[in-house]
Amino acid sequence: MTCKTQLSRRRFMAGTAAAMTFSIVPRGVLGGAGRTSPSEKIVLAGVGVGGVGHGQLQSCDKQNAQIVALCDVDDEYADKSFRMWPQARRYRDYREMLETERDVDAVYIGTPDHTHALITIASLRRGKHVCCVKPLTRTIDECRHVVEEAQKAKVATQVTASANSTEGGCKTCEMIWDGAIGDVHEVHIWSNRPLWPQGMARPRGADKIPATFDWNLWLGPAEMRPFKDDWPADHLVMKQINVPNKNGWLRAVYHPWNFRGWWDFGTGALGDMGCHHFNIPKRALKLGHPVSISATSTRVMPESAPLASIITWEFPSREGMPPLKAVWYDGGLKPPRPSELETGRDLPEEGVLYVGDKGKMLDTRIIPESKMKAYNPPPKTLQRRSGTWGEWFEAMRGGQPATCRFDWAGPLSEIVLLGNIAIRTGKRIDWDGRNMQITNDRDANKYIKEPYHNGWSLDV
Repeated sequence: MTCKTQLSRRRFMAGTAAAMTFSIVPRGVLGGAGRTSPSEKIVLAGVGVGGVGHGQLQSCDKQNAQIVALCDVDDEYADKSFRMWPQARRYRDYREMLETERDVDAVYIGTPDHTHALITIASLRRGKHVCCVKPLTRTIDECRHVVEEAQKAKVATQVTASANSTEGGCKTCEMIWDGAIGDVHEVHIWSNRPLWPQGMARPRGADKIPATFDWNLWLGPAEMRPFKDDWPADHLVMKQINVPNKNGWLRAVYHPWNFRGWWDFGTGALGDMGCHHFNIPKRALKLGHPVSISATSTRVMPESAPLASIITWEFPSREGMPPLKAVWYDGGLKPPRPSELETGRDLPEEGVLYVGDKGKMLDTRIIPESKMKAYNPPPKTLQRRSGTWGEWFEAMRGGQPATCRFDWAGPLSEIVLLGNIAIRTGKRIDWDGRNMQITNDRDANKYIKEPYHNGWSLDV
């Protein structure tokens, strides 16, 4: 089989639906009843496979992926994935992997936030389908670049935010559009994160870098700093943690788990969970660019996200819907308990509360429950879909685009990233989304696009 006589697997999978109609042999012919024909295999490579990547690659495996390459900067942390897929070739540097594995159809990316854009764009420029963990990028400028590259590449993309196309997501949209609680003018969203250290200063000193770990590759475009494997005994974080969890992750300073709390590498509690919890409200309430964002939080440290925060976005009227205030709570904070909740019933640990001029909804239920029981639900008009992995694989096989594809996930990620800018500035910021500018505080625009270091660039 040569390039002269056969389409490559990548070009085959990226072809149009019409071409696929004539190219793919039906399952019943080649594979037999209940079996998958060889042409339906998606050849997949994974980058960042030691943390969430381990479980999410298993989800890909269930979608009939052929996992042929695994890339991670930490041999020890990724070992469970290396052992689960022993046939996969191993790499440390994603650039070497992409150069060598030219015939893979798709790339899964499960690395820390600060390297999402680099690996995603490199994959898109090679015509690969891409799934990236949320948030899509660490900065808004990176978001815009990734979305633009995806539009050029014309491949199947997906972000791992909780799907808005499930039964619960579709039901919420249908009820709100039906006027179940009238015009919605507020939405309150809360999370139990962070589950990792935040609100800290950088620890002093340096530790020996393990031979199984490439610290420089892990840092990537972030500013160089010494490797630290453990917190000094007298550091405030150690006093907060007291006892490490069973895996010892909480005692790690940056890698593997705690990158989320550092601005150079992660996006805090909001970045970690905001794309999950905002995805259904974004669809149900038709959210576009906010016009202003403000925040209050515990003490703001220069290098790390705060222990707890409350963030407010103001959205203008849109598509027949009134102006909306969206409020986020994390670090154990929640909105005030609604009077509509029955005695003895409290807000859940995480949730979404919709406030309309005719009532309130807690996730998919009108409160109090008596009002929900009296409500006549509308017909199911939205297609219920299979969620993150089924949708991505369907799109790669020529079906419908995934609901959290990059042109949807980019604006979704921008909402949460704007919240982080409001935290870091401590000011109300006015946002011109079309021109990607904060209009009332010129200095705050430095967080829209942050410099790359160590020779890294999105242009190569």
